[in-house]
Amino acid sequence: MSKSEKLVVYPGTFDPITNGHLSILTRALKVFDKLIIAISNNPQKAPLFTMEERIFMIREVLKDQPNVEIDSFDGLLVDYVVKKKTNVVIRGLRAMSDFEYEFQMALMNRKLNREVQSIFLMTDYKWFYTSSTIIKEAASLGGDISGLVPAIVAKMLRKKFGYEE
Repeated sequence: MSKSEKLVVYPGTFDPITNGHLSILTRALKVFDKLIIAISNNPQKAPLFTMEERIFMIREVLKDQPNVEIDSFDGLLVDYVVKKKTNVVIRGLRAMSDFEYEFQMALMNRKLNREVQSIFLMTDYKWFYTSSTIIKEAASLGGDISGLVPAIVAKMLRKKFGYEE
């Protein structure tokens, strides 16, 4: 990557990646030249999918996106961002509750490293009500989640919950 290229890190657990995540990613790539999806290995969360499964799904969905890198990280986000030689983090916002949480995280990141900047994108209206958690809950009960997640993700959710072989 050249000095003039703009790189952003898009962190999250992506358990699983949703069409809302993809909307934020697509819009971020209109501002930045390259984006790193940084999958957090957060010990406080109990993900449904393993890190390998999440990476697989994201790679499948984004296989035609050469300007997207998929990576995982442990530890502090600000340390990861510096290691990747950038200083920008992108986050998506849906509702006020997202804003409050993300605002707290951005302030803590700023306390840890004043050079790391957080940029927030509002989700598209059609993804306003969705989250990985709600999608997983609906899938666990056999609900139709098509249109909310990429096809590979829907298939893996159905399989994970025993609705598909």
